[in-house]
Amino acid sequence: MNHPDIDVEAMKARLITLRETLIDESAGSAGARDTVTLDQTSVGRLSRMDALQGQAMAKAEEQRRQQNVTRIAGALQRLEQGIFGECIECGEWINIKRLESDPLVLKCIDCAE
Repeated sequence: MNHPDIDVEAMKARLITLRETLIDESAGSAGARDTVTLDQTSVGRLSRMDALQGQAMAKAEEQRRQQNVTRIAGALQRLEQGIFGECIECGEWINIKRLESDPLVLKCIDCAE
């Protein structure tokens, strides 16, 4: 049984919307992750360093997005299995405010420490 205080359909819709937003952001930032070309005539050394740093930050952000997409898939699977909101360590229900704040959490506050 899913968490007794959760509206399952509303939570499912929230998770799907979040996943779609992350996928859209990923597609929109693809250019920022492209390879920075070496062209000393149009880009100075410092500008190239800035471009490389921007690329590295865009790649790190993409990695975080993909991790969240994976976590959302897990949350949707737990909803389908009827175990959403259950702590993966102790089996107790995760506090409803914690779940509403971050529906991707896996542990209650005591086990998360």
